[in-house]
Amino acid sequence: MTEASSTVEAGRGTILVINGPNLNLLGTREPEKYGTSTLADVQQLATVAGEKHGFAVECVQSNHEGVLLDAIHAARGTAAGIVLNAGAFTHTSVALRDALAAVQLPTVEVHITNVHQREEFRHHSYLSPVCAAVIVGAGVFGYKLAIDYLAEVL
Repeated sequence: MTEASSTVEAGRGTILVINGPNLNLLGTREPEKYGTSTLADVQQLATVAGEKHGFAVECVQSNHEGVLLDAIHAARGTAAGIVLNAGAFTHTSVALRDALAAVQLPTVEVHITNVHQREEFRHHSYLSPVCAAVIVGAGVFGYKLAIDYLAEVL
């Protein structure tokens, strides 16, 4: 599991940014689809966006579904909101959906690519029905948009 945390004192609380499977390969994995920004770049972008709005940002990445579930559970009572790019788990994980519903935190689902222009199996998300918003196809800029959105609704 990769973790990075903002060193800024949280004026408004913490936003948890969760990245799922294969997102640790950003920058080198299919750059024609996902771009050349690395996971560290995404974490920096999210941290700066959070700081702008007075939030600390905690970032977690894992290729293991259970680690993501544990991060969501731990956010209950400690985070103000969640930004989640669950990668391929978006299309398969009822467990992640149930965890989001259980913690009742405003969550923004993010996808770097426009999943609706991709393979048919990527068109369905188990997570969207329990998320406050969904951002697709904006590249890594979608993470900033997600944090801006959370800042508005929190």
